Formats: sequence, structure tokens, C-alpha cells
Amino acid sequence: MDKSKIKKVVLAYSGGLDTSIIIPWLKENYNNCEVIAVSGNVGQADELEGLEEKALKTGASKLYVLDLTDEYVDDYIMPCLKAGAIYEEYLLGTSHARPCIAKGLAEIAIKEKADAICHGCTGKGNDQVRFELTLKHFCPDMPIIAPWREWDIKSREEEIDYAEAHNVPLKINRETNYSKDKNLWHLSHEGLDLEDTGNEPMYDKPGFLELGVSPVKAPDEPTYITLDFEQGIPVALDGEKMSAKNIILKLNEIGGKNGIGLLDIVENRLVGMKCRGVYETPGGSILYKAHSVLESICLDKMTLHEKQRLAITYAELVYNGQWFTPLREALAAFVDKTQEKVTGKVRLKLYKGNMINAGVWSDYSLYSEEIATFGEGGPYDQKDADGFINLFGLPTWVRAKLDETLYEKKGINFPSVDK
Repeated sequence: MDKSKIKKVVLAYSGGLDTSIIIPWLKENYNNCEVIAVSGNVGQADELEGLEEKALKTGASKLYVLDLTDEYVDDYIMPCLKAGAIYEEYLLGTSHARPCIAKGLAEIAIKEKADAICHGCTGKGNDQVRFELTLKHFCPDMPIIAPWREWDIKSREEEIDYAEAHNVPLKINRETNYSKDKNLWHLSHEGLDLEDTGNEPMYDKPGFLELGVSPVKAPDEPTYITLDFEQGIPVALDGEKMSAKNIILKLNEIGGKNGIGLLDIVENRLVGMKCRGVYETPGGSILYKAHSVLESICLDKMTLHEKQRLAITYAELVYNGQWFTPLREALAAFVDKTQEKVTGKVRLKLYKGNMINAGVWSDYSLYSEEIATFGEGGPYDQKDADGFINLFGLPTWVRAKLDETLYEKKGINFPSVDK
């Protein structure tokens, strides 16, 4: 990259520690270039307050705040929900937000005729890959500046030192400096005491959890909810029709109060290391649970099992930043086909971190009480099981008979032959 040609840079801007210090750093290291800040609103709510003032004060020429909430839910979250995509228990809250934000970033860079795009992802994390693979898809010739792979800053403590030296206002301090990512789907926590896997997360410490409470502090009485789905998409909560986005927001509130959706895992990052994270995903956890319950009666065995296998691949693609790839799109087409009759109602009981199935109904249910009953009658004739078992077990019987013959002729003992 020829730095002398970089006159205008579009920066993925959150107002957090990383991107706040990048603005003055870009000006110092890239010819006092113009910096256009772009923030993608994917539901981080209060984090957007005062963002424009802060961006301009630290040297940006302007700030775009892109409302991506509907696009994020409809085009990224819902496909993952329908797929049942889960990466090592993680519901992909950061993973599927990044391609959505990066797409908006690319659109502004093209509109502004920028010379480069800059992001604040560290060289140790997954986000650098997610951002850059999306940028390569939408603006393949655009130079990308990744300060964490260039500057001499090695830690978040040194970032704070830089911010203080350049009078960059911060909302954090050295004692509460968790690395967090928040959107309407989840909130993640990394760093500080969580870097020691022997430390229990401080769930009950004031200020640690933001989307809810720990199960210990949840109500002593359960909360019942009902969710309606149409072709795998949530369309109503407790009988009230609303958008998928508003259902998520409402479930975040309900689930959070009941201690739902807390996850403490050590996950395998794309870049090769293991990393510990604590996630709050109250609404998302409820939706995944309800969707799975509905699928249990609407999908046949072979389709369900194949879908579960492919869900791992789908999740890996999303986690690894490969959203805009032929394979991910092909898997999405398969998933859409499986969801054509995933329509119905699910009732859940929420109690102190637990999501308990309390009823499921669908006009497309493959479950038949008449067939499954332990009572008398019905179309299932138990005598038919004799022929079924004989045919199903035929390969086992043939192998056992061969083992007996070989033992008799050659004295070779096989597991199926008793000495």
C-alpha cells in the first residue's frame, strides 16, 4: 500500500476504545488524511449516544450512523435461526453482525470515493477476517488498513495510555475494561478476570450483566410465553403479531428477567487459539429453543438429522466470516426448503435460567397420538415388528453366520462366536 496516495479513509467506528484512538492515529500516520467514521447500528442502543460529537472531536470529518437493525435481523439472524446454526454452544451474536456492518461500510466507502477502509479489529481475533472477507466481496480492490497489525500498541492498557495522551474521551477505566460487543441479539464479555479459566464470572456483581440477571436473582415464579412461527420465522409473541426484531427485543426483556441465555465457554477461534467468553443472549436462546421444539414435530427424521449435521457447517461458515460464499448460500437454500412446513405455536416455561417445553402445536405435525399411544388400537400392528426386525437385522445375522462358518473351518474366533 502506497501511504502517499491515502487521502480519505472510511473507518468502521463504534466509539469504543479501539476505534476512538484510531482516528488520531490515522491522521498521524497517513498524511493527516480525512477520516470518515461509519457506525452500523445493529441494536447497540445507548452506545450510539453522543457518538457524532465524540467522532468529530477526535478528528473525523463526518459520521454516518447506518440503521441496519431490520436488515441485520431479517437477512442475517433469521437465516441462522432457521438453520439452527450454533458454534460450540455460541449463538453467533458477533459473527453474523460483522458481515452486515461491513457491507454497509463498503457501500459508504464506494459512495465517498475513499482511498482505503480501516477497521479496529485486533490481529488475534476473528473479526478482522469477518470484516475483510466481506470487504473483499463488495470492494475487492479497496486497500484495507488494520492498525493492530501496524502500530506498536500491544495491549488495551497501552491503548488507554494513547487515548489519555491524545485527550480522547473514554467511558471505561482500567478496572472495568472488559472487551465487550453489544447488539440487539447479544452482549459478549472478554478479558480481565475472565482470562483465567479458573475464575467464575461475576454474574451477581453490579454492572457486569447488562441484558438480565443471573438465575440466582431471577424470580421464584415461572414465566410462560407462547411463540408463533411461520415457515421457521417468529411472527407473534403471546398472541400479538409483531416483527421478528420486536420479538427479539421483547424476549430480551422477558428472558433477561428470568436469567435466560447466559453462556460461559472457551471457544476455538479461527486464528488457532482458544479464547474464553461470557455471552448474554436471552431472546436468542429462547427463539432457538422454541424453534427446535417446533421442528421436532414438523420435520421427518432424515431431514432433521441431515439438517442438524449441516448446521455445524453453516455455523462454521458464519463464525469464520464466510457469509458471502456459494456454500453458505447453498446451505441457506436447503434450510429454506426444510422450513416450508415449520409453522405452529410453542409454549415455554422460563424459570431461573431454564427453558422448559410446555406445549407445541402445528397443523403440519408429523406426530400422531393414535400411532404413538401405549393404549390399545390404532393403525400400528405390533406384530409387524417381527418382519421389520428380521429385515433390519439381516446384515447382522449374515455376518454372525459367516463368523460361525469360519470358526468351524479355520478355528478363527470372532466376537460373535462364543468359545
